[in-house]
Amino acid sequence: MTWERRLLQAVVALLCLIPLSTASVGILRGAEWLAHDVVRADLDSHFRYLSGVFLGLALGFASCIPAIERQGARFRLLGMMVVIGGLAREWSLIEVGPPSTGHLVGLCVELGAVPLVLLWQASLQRRWRG
Repeated sequence: MTWERRLLQAVVALLCLIPLSTASVGILRGAEWLAHDVVRADLDSHFRYLSGVFLGLALGFASCIPAIERQGARFRLLGMMVVIGGLAREWSLIEVGPPSTGHLVGLCVELGAVPLVLLWQASLQRRWRG
């Protein structure tokens, strides 16, 4: 079970690299790095705020890694936030149309990989206690 714990820690660490990098770019560069037109101040402000929230989520997940087998409640809360964001992104896909490839990859992570990792962590936590 120790090898599984280490593998889960490694997977979560790798997944954290995505929001850590994109959120940091979003904070530093604003919405301009995605938009090719003029970006309004309100859109840029909101985009940087959400990038900060995204960075906070990534740091929250990263904080679970050292004792991942005991972090179920925090892990589920953070995961729920990611899944809700993925559902909002899916709504955008339906209402507005498909975004760029990077955002489609994000959608797959949010509604695919994250729920699977949540189930994996819960399974590990149950077995670790027993």
